Amino acid sequence: MVLLLFLCRLSIRKAWEPRMKASLRTWRHLFLYKSPSPFHTITRTFTLPPNPMEPTGTVVFTTVGRPQYGFDLFSLSLDPNLINHTSESRLTDGTSLNFNGHFLDENQTLVFVSERSGSPRIYQVRSGDTKPEQLLAVPGSLFHDRPIVKNGSLYFVSAHERPEKPFISWSAVYSAGLDGKAVVRLTPPGVVDYSPAISPSGKFIAVASNGSRPWGGEFHELYTDIVVFRQAEPDKRVVVCERGGWPTWSGDSSLYFHRQADDGWWSIFSVNLAEDFQISGVSEAPHRITPPGVHCFTPATMQGSKRIALATRRKGSKFRHIEIFDIDSRKFYPVTESLNPNFHHYNPFVSPESGFLGYHRFRGESSTGESTIPHLDPVMSPVNELRMLRLNGSFPSFSPAGDLIAFNPDFEAKGGLKIVKSDGSKSWIVLKGRTAFYNSWSPTEKHVVYTSIGPIFESVRATVQIARISFDPSDLDDDREDIPADVKILTREGTGNNAFPSCSPDGKSLVFRSGRSGNKNLYIIDAVDGESDDGIGIRQLTDGPWIDTMPSWSPDGKVIAFSSNRHNPDNLDAFSIYVIRPDGSDLRRVYVAGCEGSGDVDRERINHVCFSADCEWLLFTANLGGVTAEPISIPNQFQPYGDLFVARVDGSGLKRLTWNGYENGTPAWWYGWNEVDIGRLCLGSGTGTGDGDKLTGEFDEPLWISSDL
Repeated sequence: MVLLLFLCRLSIRKAWEPRMKASLRTWRHLFLYKSPSPFHTITRTFTLPPNPMEPTGTVVFTTVGRPQYGFDLFSLSLDPNLINHTSESRLTDGTSLNFNGHFLDENQTLVFVSERSGSPRIYQVRSGDTKPEQLLAVPGSLFHDRPIVKNGSLYFVSAHERPEKPFISWSAVYSAGLDGKAVVRLTPPGVVDYSPAISPSGKFIAVASNGSRPWGGEFHELYTDIVVFRQAEPDKRVVVCERGGWPTWSGDSSLYFHRQADDGWWSIFSVNLAEDFQISGVSEAPHRITPPGVHCFTPATMQGSKRIALATRRKGSKFRHIEIFDIDSRKFYPVTESLNPNFHHYNPFVSPESGFLGYHRFRGESSTGESTIPHLDPVMSPVNELRMLRLNGSFPSFSPAGDLIAFNPDFEAKGGLKIVKSDGSKSWIVLKGRTAFYNSWSPTEKHVVYTSIGPIFESVRATVQIARISFDPSDLDDDREDIPADVKILTREGTGNNAFPSCSPDGKSLVFRSGRSGNKNLYIIDAVDGESDDGIGIRQLTDGPWIDTMPSWSPDGKVIAFSSNRHNPDNLDAFSIYVIRPDGSDLRRVYVAGCEGSGDVDRERINHVCFSADCEWLLFTANLGGVTAEPISIPNQFQPYGDLFVARVDGSGLKRLTWNGYENGTPAWWYGWNEVDIGRLCLGSGTGTGDGDKLTGEFDEPLWISSDL
């Protein structure tokens, strides 16, 4: 029987491979097509044949904070005396997110990153143009960042080449000629580079590099070094300073960069290079430029002067602003605080002759462009038959027919529970005035959703209850905003922290995590009647002095997957996937980062596990890809290393699904991708009409940056 199954699979694979190779040739041809405009992308509709060995369906997930960013790029003319600054000019068109710009000239020709295509890609816009032109799309890359154009070449960061081991970032620096020359990797194999900077002559490139060191889990400050190499000799690299990020050139012989000083303040430092630095090395120690008492980061030099544009965080202010620091007088000149005192401003850049200063910020509620956050936003997927949607909310769960999604809009006291059509066209409030999180729609009842009611991320003794929310589906009409619902608490009072419910396929039982024993373990409860005072209707599934959490019941009902640190209970930062049968038998660990006994597997931080329809694949959030961009350069992310992955239930076949500098998580996997028609998604015009939340730019600066030093 085993041999027959093997031969059957082998025949399927042999029949499939020629078709797949042909499709890949077609895919490659489409990406490498050169139009009259170099690297201009030609959009064509094509369909690869479905691969029976690949995961399929629709994944809906959350990205922390990102729906509220609303970034556009702005500029202003620089007053030589740094006293009077003209009003801003918006350089981008208010579509999606636009950030990390670079001026090519004094006409404000701009290259920048935009997510308008469903992933971060590089665009160019000229002064007076209404729409940007896409410059580059590296085949297989869903992440492009920090573009710079110099001497006819485009330099940028991409994360499309998978390293040999987990816990190493995929980020590396590449170049491509604007005349159509091929993409060249400048970062050596096995090395991680961020934040490239090109010297004024174009001869030298500086990067913030992690070298070949494995990522240690840090993200408040990455342990990167400042590395310099000649553009013509990228393999001859010199570490000019240990500990530093975001380099910027002053001439061809001086570099400025940021790092956290020993006194705790983020500051700008400088280092000077000898002409023969590649031979003699760097003998000069880095010199601190900005004083303590103010956080300074992401510097951009103003060529021909002793001035630096930088972002600051000051005591008494929760907003990040752009200022100019004069090195000789050691004086700060505020720029954006008087223009937009209550907006964050990020990552300044200066035109070649220092006539203009640029940066990105929330575009503002009164500006033209997108002003409504769609409920569902399509995201480019690396797997042909797996579609991906970003949700404006958390903990999505699909209805039995896949036509509705339950989710939590936020975790504030009035967050509650909402339902949205899976085409994004209409939403309803089901529960309000109560904190709710982690939802599970009954697979057999279209009118029942289970959720956790109470504070999230609390101790085992905090009062959190499992609730059964029922409503009348006929109330889901276009004329209503709120629908009445019945709330039935299934867990007893005084049983502590009960959360993360997942319903069995027959709709009769729930598995959830409870802290009632003093430890966070898994329990199974009656999904209709709950538990009684005498203990009927509930049983304990796992037991031990560790954390078992976020369970997911497989669609066939045979196993339950969950996250646990039971292999090392003292480590609260490392969680792996485990599976167990509903009767408590056949417990086993799923090794994703390596084989059993390897050093990598105990570094796994994996959460939010769920199954594919055929129970062959697991979808989850993990730290396996390290950090993709410098976290100090973006708004607050609690876990900026969080990306979505899929793997087979035995841990093999690992595939990465998301690439960005944000935290992605809380995914839900709908089994029938044909039913969730992304082509019919009703995302609205983005101009404030239609159903969706208002874009207000309310997001946090990194919470780990403190001014109380």
